Amino acid sequence: MRLLPTKHSHPDKTIISVSYILLGILKQRRIESFDKLFEAAQKKSDGSAKLLFMPAINFLFLLDLVVYHSKNDSFEYTGK
Repeated sequence: MRLLPTKHSHPDKTIISVSYILLGILKQRRIESFDKLFEAAQKKSDGSAKLLFMPAINFLFLLDLVVYHSKNDSFEYTGK
C-alpha cells in the first residue's frame, strides 16, 4: 500500500481518505469503540475501509491524533 497518491489511485480508496473519514467521526464523538468506528467507516466509504482501516488508524497514531484505550476497546481523539 502506498501513502502517496499516483495518477492511478482512486481518491476515495487511499489511506488518507479513510483517515479523513475516521478523523471526522472521532472529532464529532471524541471517543468511539473499535467496532462502531469500523462500521461507520464502512458506511461512509465505498468498501475500501475494510482493507484500509488499520493502516488509516496507524497513520492517525503517527500524527498523534488518536489514542487507543485497550480497557474499553476504543479510540479517543487527542488532536487540537
